[in-house]
Amino acid sequence: MINTNAFDYINVLDKAADASWLRNEAISNNIANASTPGYKRQDVAFESELQKALGSNRYESMDSKVSNIKISRLQPRPYTDMTEYSYRLDGNNVDIENENVMLAENQLKYQGLIACINQEFTNLQAVMK
Repeated sequence: MINTNAFDYINVLDKAADASWLRNEAISNNIANASTPGYKRQDVAFESELQKALGSNRYESMDSKVSNIKISRLQPRPYTDMTEYSYRLDGNNVDIENENVMLAENQLKYQGLIACINQEFTNLQAVMK
């Protein structure tokens, strides 16, 4: 997106929404492969990446932390979860009930992120008036 301090939060929220979208695709793929022998569930790591990017300095303001994030380095990372573990004898480690709960959770998270992005643009519009 645009590289200015006015869009710092929007850029981070945009990356978080992208990660949530990727997680939705991974979970949907897990559900589709719930009966595939040997399939290992996939997930997307983003929250830990964001936490590292924000840093652990509790005396620094959130505005300062967000403005110091290098957006290009903040990438959602897909990974295979619990490769040595399986629920069934065929090697599959997808628990369909757990995946459905995670899908619902992720959809709520995505909707919340989109609402936050919209609110940030509303705030910018109010400032420009």
